Amino acid sequence: MCSSYKHAPARYMDIDEQLLNIFDATPVPMVLSRSDGSFEYVNPALAAMLGYGNDEIYSSDVIISHPDEAAINKNIRSRLKADPFSPVRIEKRYLHKTGRIIPGYLTIVAEPDNQGGIKRFISQIVDQSEYKRNHDQLLLASLVYKNSSEAMMVTDANNLILDINPAFTDITGFTLSELKGRNPNCLNSGRHNASFYAEIDKVIEQTGQWSGEIWNKRKNGEVFAEWQSIDTIYDVDGSVSRRVTLFTDLSKKKEAEALILQQANYDSLTGLPNRRLFLENLKHEIRKTQESGLSGALFIIDLDRFKEVNDALGHNQGDILLRQTGNRLNQLIRKSDFVARLSSDEFAIIQNDISSPQQVELTANDILAKLQQPFQLTDEQVFISASIGISLFPDDTVKAEQLLQNADQAMHMAKRAGQNRYQYFTPAMQQQAVARMSMVRELRYATERQQFELYYQPIVDLQTGKIIKAEALLRWHHPQNGLTSPAEFIPLAESTGLILRIGEWVFSTAARQLSHWQQQGHTELELSFNASPLQLKANGILPEDWLQQLEQLNVPAASMVIEITENLLIDNNRKAREVLDYLRQGSMKVAIDDFGTGYSSLAYLKDFDTNYLKIDQTFIRNLPDSKNDAALCEAMILMAHKLNMQVIAEGIETKEQKLFLTQAGCDFGQGWLYAKALPAAEFESLLNAQSRHTITSL
Repeated sequence: MCSSYKHAPARYMDIDEQLLNIFDATPVPMVLSRSDGSFEYVNPALAAMLGYGNDEIYSSDVIISHPDEAAINKNIRSRLKADPFSPVRIEKRYLHKTGRIIPGYLTIVAEPDNQGGIKRFISQIVDQSEYKRNHDQLLLASLVYKNSSEAMMVTDANNLILDINPAFTDITGFTLSELKGRNPNCLNSGRHNASFYAEIDKVIEQTGQWSGEIWNKRKNGEVFAEWQSIDTIYDVDGSVSRRVTLFTDLSKKKEAEALILQQANYDSLTGLPNRRLFLENLKHEIRKTQESGLSGALFIIDLDRFKEVNDALGHNQGDILLRQTGNRLNQLIRKSDFVARLSSDEFAIIQNDISSPQQVELTANDILAKLQQPFQLTDEQVFISASIGISLFPDDTVKAEQLLQNADQAMHMAKRAGQNRYQYFTPAMQQQAVARMSMVRELRYATERQQFELYYQPIVDLQTGKIIKAEALLRWHHPQNGLTSPAEFIPLAESTGLILRIGEWVFSTAARQLSHWQQQGHTELELSFNASPLQLKANGILPEDWLQQLEQLNVPAASMVIEITENLLIDNNRKAREVLDYLRQGSMKVAIDDFGTGYSSLAYLKDFDTNYLKIDQTFIRNLPDSKNDAALCEAMILMAHKLNMQVIAEGIETKEQKLFLTQAGCDFGQGWLYAKALPAAEFESLLNAQSRHTITSL
């Protein structure tokens, strides 16, 4: 029979010739086999299916049944033995000549002889390779359809829903029973107008396809975005058979995009637009005013004393204050206006369609009044104010960055004028800003170009009139402006950080000069120099470097005096105290400069070991006529002596002032009565003159 592995070469002998012709012509693979399983006849279709020639197929070496089909072959034999005239139908694998496996469907039945016995078996084998491929593809398509994370919907030619996959239900909430037979427009969100859908229908009609972003509605009424693709399946006559719609839920993508947009354009603390979005809006508003002919105003608002709140109560409380500030400003503006947070405690308002100057002033006064109201923090109620700079557009400029700079300059002018006020931008401010930028640029190269010079002002013993100290004072030989006062460039150097490099130059130059004078015999001379608060804070000076420089120059550290302002100690800056303590331990002396002009706190005097207290010249100027100044000077001298400090009076210009201070017990004095600040060579001449007479005769 056909299930055997070996085939006898015996040919058909008693087969009707007409039947053989039919077998030869049929495209269906067929075989006639004897009861022992040997081939009696194999038609060309079967030989071709298995890859053999018409004669080759009868070879006893040819094995057509797959070796693993023994159990199936046994089953076939058993069934034929039990009932040979009932057809056996079964799936079975065959081997191609090349070894390729061919899935087949075998039908086998016995042909009876004249005595009712078995004459032969007639077998038909159908090659199921294509069927298997199609079946596997359909199975795969079904698995994809059912398990895809992408929603799928099938509609008929009339655009009525036939089927949906599970992902469709997961995304929309609708089941097939709820949608079958309905038009997909039942999912419409209402966000798109009729022309939008008409355009989609037009594209599908012309091309059979469409893809794009569309908003639909879930069963619960929630509107969501999806990326949708529609494809058409046509019948053989070209008519529409089915349309398949696939879509992906874009909700998470939209949420991520919204978060990115929020983070890129909005301040995370206050929720207000940030500087980036503010500048975009400002440019837009400037263009609008140019088209409409109306005006707009930019307000830059900086909180006064915000740092005090942060330092005293902590950043968490400062954050609460900033959020409340943003809320208050939002309440003040019109819907058409725009408020933003630009930096730590700096906010901005863009006001458009300005009809009169009074409108701008009214807004500025409303801001000042609103921010003067108490702020309730967690456990504290605090009061602050604001300084406001105003620049008008297009009057002042039509460039956004320049407008922002204008308003910022005006705001700083308002701060310098006393805070809690507003200031309009003026061209003079711009000129000052340009001059300031120019000076900063030139200041950066002043050290390398050797434009700095130290002048030295004598400090004399009021009892003997002898020069025993000097104060090193910085001067800048500006290439255009000539000799420039420190009052003009030191604030710039501090605000730009250049003071650190300049301060190092001052110390090194003063130390070398003192070394020179001590080598000339002025061994008792002390030299003081001013240190900026910035130098004594983090990333400032390295005190060990200073002491090492003095050691290399053979200058006793005790002959150098660092002058600091009292505010530095009042601020309780830990780093500054560490630096000063280190210098003190190395024998360098410390003087408190401009005493009496800072905040009224004396606690630091008892906590910090200081050598000298310098009375500011504002208390000296009206001596001895001013009773108040006289009383204050006497009190300061007495207090300093009680605390083991010596006193230096600054700005002595008359003999009467000198006499009063001497009688009050002041130790030292400096001022134009003795000498103004002098270049090193002239000061050296003055020192040498002391060998012949004292300076009291000057």
